[in-house]
Parts: sequence; C-alpha cells; structure tokens
Amino acid sequence: MPKQKTHKGTAKRVRVTGSGKLVRERSNRQHKFEYKTSKRKRRLDGIEVLSPADTKRIKKLLAK
Repeated sequence: MPKQKTHKGTAKRVRVTGSGKLVRERSNRQHKFEYKTSKRKRRLDGIEVLSPADTKRIKKLLAK
C-alpha cells in the first residue's frame, strides 16, 4: 500500500501543537491595515485552535 502524502497547501497553513491540537493564523492579517480599525487588528492577532469538527479532516490531509 502506498503511503499517504502530506497536503502541502494545508501544511503551510496549519501546525500541530505538542498536545495534538491544530492551530492556524487568522485571516485578514496580511495587508491593507490602513482601513482596518485597531480593535479589529487586535482581535485578529495571534493563533486560533481549529474546531474539533475540522480536526479529523485536516489531520488526514496532514497525514497524521
């Protein structure tokens, strides 16, 4: 049986923490900050844990 390949597009966007959770960066944090409010930019800071509903599907793409 051939091995499951990692989906490289997903691997660039999601990483697995030590406890096995999946984390990702929030969207809308790349450019055009002039028209985004400070409140909105702060809210989008940091990383977000993926929901349990998505975790199984995404782990399959990551070959984990």
